Amino acid sequence: MAKVKAKVKIAIIGVGNMGGQHIGSLLDNKDCSLVAVCDSDPKKLEAAKARGEFKLYSDHKKLLKDKICDAVVIATPHYDHTTIGIEALNAGYHVLVEKPLSVHKNDCERLISAYKKTKKQVFSAMFNQRTEPEHVKIKQLLDKKELGKIMRVNWIITNWFRTDHYYSSGGWRATWGGEGGGVLINQCPHQLDLLQWFCGMPSKIQATCAFGKYHKIEVEDDVTALLEYPNGATGVFITSTGEAPGTNRLEITGTQGKIVYENGKITFTRNEIPCDKQCKTAKMSFQAPEKWVIDVPPARGHGGGHRGILKNFINAIAKGEKLIAPAIEGINSVEIGNAMLYSSILGKAVSLPLNGNAFEKELKKLIKTSTFKKKVVKGGAASSNEMAGSF
Repeated sequence: MAKVKAKVKIAIIGVGNMGGQHIGSLLDNKDCSLVAVCDSDPKKLEAAKARGEFKLYSDHKKLLKDKICDAVVIATPHYDHTTIGIEALNAGYHVLVEKPLSVHKNDCERLISAYKKTKKQVFSAMFNQRTEPEHVKIKQLLDKKELGKIMRVNWIITNWFRTDHYYSSGGWRATWGGEGGGVLINQCPHQLDLLQWFCGMPSKIQATCAFGKYHKIEVEDDVTALLEYPNGATGVFITSTGEAPGTNRLEITGTQGKIVYENGKITFTRNEIPCDKQCKTAKMSFQAPEKWVIDVPPARGHGGGHRGILKNFINAIAKGEKLIAPAIEGINSVEIGNAMLYSSILGKAVSLPLNGNAFEKELKKLIKTSTFKKKVVKGGAASSNEMAGSF
C-alpha cells in the first residue's frame, strides 16, 4: 500500500453540505494539507474560497490531471460517486467516498472493480457511525458472542425528520434521476451499514415503501422492512423522514440475552442460562431464565465522527493504519437498501444476493418514466449549524 512521507495532500470534490463540513475538518488536521476544492457550482466555490488557501477547480477532470494531491474526498451527488471514484482510482489517487458508496449494487461493483485492479491505494467510505463508542461496544459484544446465537434484530430509526424546504434545496435531491432514492439512500446508509456490521447480511427482505407520503417528492420517505437471516433469525427495520418526534431504538436479541441501545445508553439484559437451553430443560411452564440487567459503558478510546474517519483515512495513507470503514464493505448497505426498494416495487420478498441487473433495470425505468417536476428553492441549503446538528 502506497505511503506518503510528508503531509498527505488532499482535495475535496463537491463542497455542498457535507463537502463544506469536510473543509473545516481537513483544515484542522495537522497531518494533512487541503490543497484544492472542486465544485461545478461557482457560488459554492466562492463560499469555499474564503475559508482557506487552496486551489479552486470547477472541473474534477482538470483536478485529477494536475496531480497536485495524493488523495481525494468525493462528496458529490450520489451517482457521481461511481464515475468520479473510478476516474480517481484509475489515476492512482487514494479515495474516500461519502455515503452511499454508489446508488445501486451494480455501480458499487464497478467502483470496487476499479480498486481491485491495483489495490495499491487506500479506499475508504464515510461510515462515521462506526467510530461512535456505543456502536463500537455493541460490535465488540457481538463479536465476542456475548448474546449467543442472534435470534432477532429490530431497529426503529425515525428521527430523520426533514421538511419540504430541505427537499427543495437542490434539483437533484429526492429524485430517481438525481439521487436514486430517498431515506434509504440518503439518511439511512449509516444504519444499514451498522445493521450488516453487527448482524451480517440478511438472506431475504420484504418491504413496504411509501413514495412521497409526507413530502412533495417522488422517492421513498417511509419504509417498513422484514428481514430473514441465514441462521433463521429475523428482523424489522423501520425508518421515515416524516415523523416527529422520532425514535432511534436498536434491539438485538440472542439466546444469551438482549441489547437495547436508545438515547445514548446501552442496556444488556443477560440470561444466566441460554433461553434455548432453558426451553428444553425447565420443569415449569413459564420459567424464564434468571437474568442480570447491566448498563454497558461505551468503548474507550473511540469516537470522532466524520473527523475520525478522515483522520483514519489520512493515517492509513501515511502510516498504514487499518481502515475503520473499507469502501469495499460499502456495497452491503447499498444492496440492503436496493433490496427494500425492489421488494416494495415488486410487492413480494426478494432474496439476497440481490440481482443487481434486475434492480438497475428497474431504477432506469423509474428514471425514464418519471413525470415529477421538482421545485427548487433558492437559498434552501442547510446552514452549517443545521448540518452539525443532524449527525
